[in-house]
Amino acid sequence: MKIPALSKICTFGGLLTLLPSSLLADSLQDQLDARRAEFTANAPAETIEEYNKGVQSVIESGMLERALKVGDKAPDFTLNNATGQPVTLSKQLENAPVILTWYRGSWCPYCNITLNAYQKSLPEFKAAGAQLLALTPELPDKSLTTSQKFKLDYQVLSDVDNQVAEKYKIVFKMSPWVEKAMREFADLKKYNGASYNDSQLPLSATYIIDQKGIIRWAFLDAEYRNRATSEQILAELKKLN
Repeated sequence: MKIPALSKICTFGGLLTLLPSSLLADSLQDQLDARRAEFTANAPAETIEEYNKGVQSVIESGMLERALKVGDKAPDFTLNNATGQPVTLSKQLENAPVILTWYRGSWCPYCNITLNAYQKSLPEFKAAGAQLLALTPELPDKSLTTSQKFKLDYQVLSDVDNQVAEKYKIVFKMSPWVEKAMREFADLKKYNGASYNDSQLPLSATYIIDQKGIIRWAFLDAEYRNRATSEQILAELKKLN
C-alpha cells in the first residue's frame, strides 16, 4: 500500500540545500532505509499492510494538522533525566536553542538508529550553538539503559504518560491491529509503567526551539520509519544563527 505524500509534513524556515548522495553514505537516512528494506523483505505481507494502514490512520486522524508547528510557543516543562535529575526547558533555553526530539522507546530499532546518529552529530549540533534533548515515554531506568548502551552525551528525559507530548499535540492512537501487535512485541507497560495507556504512542517529532521559546522548525511525519536527519537539523540551525 502506497502512503500518499500527505503522510509527511516537514516545515522549514527556508529551502533546504540537498547534499550529493556521495556525501550521505552511512547517513541516518541510509540506515533507516536499510532497516525498512530489511523489514519489507522479511515480514509477512499482512504485517506490512497493517502497519501501513496504521500510518494511514494517523494521517486520517488530522493529528499532523493539530500538532504544534513553526511560530507556535513551545510549552514549558520539567522532566526527569535518566539519572532522576529534573530538567526544565525554559532553563535550558537560557543557555542555547534546543533541539527537542521524541523517540518511542528502546524497543524501536528506528529510534535506536536515530539516537546513535544524533550522538555522532552532537559535536556539530553544539558547534552550531544548540543543545539536544530527547524525550521518551519510557521510565528513567529504561532510558538510563538506553543512554548507557549508546553512550549518549545528551540528556534523555522521561515523558511519563506522554504528558509533554500531549501539550505538543503529537500523541496518536494506534489502529486496533497495531495496538495488539505492539502488546505482543513490546509490552509498553513494561517499559513505560503500569499507568501507561498502551493504545497510544508519541509521534517521532523533532522541533528546533529558539531562546525566546518559539518553534522555528518542526519535523512531523506519520511514517514512523522517517526521522529528522542531522543534515536537516544543521541546515535549520545555520538559519537560526
